[in-house]
Amino acid sequence: MRESKPAAGAALADPIGMEVFCNRLLSITEDMNNTLVRASFSTNIKERKDCSVALFDAAGRLVAQGTQIPLHLGSLDGAMGAILRAFPAAEIRDGDVFICNDPYLADGSHLPDINIVTPVFWEGGLRFFAANIAHHSDVGGAVPGSIAGGLKSIFEEGIRIPACRIARAGEVDEDMLRLICANTRDPEERILDLRVQMATNRRGAAAVQGLIRQMGLEAVLRSVEDVIAYTRRRLLNRIGELKQGRYTFRSDLDDDGMGGDPVPIQVTLTVSGDGLHFDFEGSGRQARGAMNLPYNALRASVYYAVKALLDPDLAPNAGLFDPIRISAPVGTITNPEHPAAVGARSITAQKVAGAIFGAFRGLLPPEKIMASSNDCCPAIVFSGRWRERPGQFVYLETLGGGAGARHDADGMDAVHVHMTNTSNLPVEALENEYPLIMDEYALIPDSGGAGRTRGGLAIAKQIRAAGPGIVFSARSDSHTVGVASGVAGGGDGRRARLIRNHGGPQEEVLFSKTANIALPPGESVRIETPGGGGYGPAPERPRALVERDLADGKISAAAARELYGYGA
Repeated sequence: MRESKPAAGAALADPIGMEVFCNRLLSITEDMNNTLVRASFSTNIKERKDCSVALFDAAGRLVAQGTQIPLHLGSLDGAMGAILRAFPAAEIRDGDVFICNDPYLADGSHLPDINIVTPVFWEGGLRFFAANIAHHSDVGGAVPGSIAGGLKSIFEEGIRIPACRIARAGEVDEDMLRLICANTRDPEERILDLRVQMATNRRGAAAVQGLIRQMGLEAVLRSVEDVIAYTRRRLLNRIGELKQGRYTFRSDLDDDGMGGDPVPIQVTLTVSGDGLHFDFEGSGRQARGAMNLPYNALRASVYYAVKALLDPDLAPNAGLFDPIRISAPVGTITNPEHPAAVGARSITAQKVAGAIFGAFRGLLPPEKIMASSNDCCPAIVFSGRWRERPGQFVYLETLGGGAGARHDADGMDAVHVHMTNTSNLPVEALENEYPLIMDEYALIPDSGGAGRTRGGLAIAKQIRAAGPGIVFSARSDSHTVGVASGVAGGGDGRRARLIRNHGGPQEEVLFSKTANIALPPGESVRIETPGGGGYGPAPERPRALVERDLADGKISAAAARELYGYGA
């Protein structure tokens, strides 16, 4: 880990200027993120916004990150470190661009997340890096979408890219670009999106140079130190308000991607005067399938949870990392050894974040405690031949579910939680771009855990093949064991389901991590995501809120009667 330089007690050179500067950095990352989304070609980036951006200083310290996907924090930070190890600063030239994706060779999180990093020079000196990451809908491998719970090694998951130069002195290495894209199912889309990623960094680099031109290099560098020092001090202040001690919580995955026994995700949080220690001893052994969580993705999960629970307005930069220690035994699901498959790591990351939220229940006052959310990241993938051009399309979508209830508010319905933050793909975009038809897209009544405040509702999405040659895969969890637990007497959220030909004579319940299912025209797949847990005893829910839920169709008459005592 690259340490930030300022001491905890160092005085800020200009506190007001530091706050203004911090927002100016965030405006640069926001502009970069908007550019990446608006200019991209794949639906997963342009519609679902499965991407993130960041700025690093010349030493590789995170200075600012866009607010899109928390899980990308680990991959971007890991990629930056891998690039500096492979390419010393003295060997980096203006106009170079670097690319990587591999969790073992370049500290990434999984292969579809491709990092692009561009150095920013000023008056001949390397001063910053502009970086972005985008989830490409396919990078080759054994299955369309490059992710399946049952894949057994990283070699089955697609093209592996160590830290490499993709451009030298402003000239793109077209041979390397073609080589990478030829190893995917839609080379045209891949090459276009990668060019957009490189252009996004050029825009960010120009904005950073404009900031230096306006403020002066010395003022910018001093402000960077202030921002990092302030973040570290502010987090230490929040930690100092906590009761010191050890707190343990366990969550469970249904399986390791290939069926079998549940897999524990356990964290022990130790609070001391100088920081937080998260120990994942007790988590399950390395998964046979693709549920393994690379260490940098584990780090991102921890940093997100700390920020969300202790200080949501804390700026994401290197100062956030310093007061936090993380331990995870090598060879476990939270720190796998090469060549373990890691494609479905987002589900495990969600469980890790949920476990950390659970551990903090012993620390936080009731008004800050939250019931468990769906703590999952179900993904569906449909693939087939393009209608208008050669090649294969790969439609990938990750889905939200119910958020956990809070002390004074119901859980949000149909949202991504914790580590993922992507948007839904609009029905119009789905049916316009792919030979697929949306039969149903709705909230699931009674899926949120009952309580004084109710857990958020889950999503049902049912999609039908409208043409020949459609292949379907999915990765999900909380179908059999994992559950969004209620708190303080609240009920648990409903589990997930995956069903082929729902409601018909050929209805079939599918394994949560199925792959390469051929769907003839007219056949459908329905996924139902998990609901969130409730907070407090259900009979204490105000009558007016029960009546509102009934009127909105969020709970059934039977649930109102049996769980809430309404009309009994």
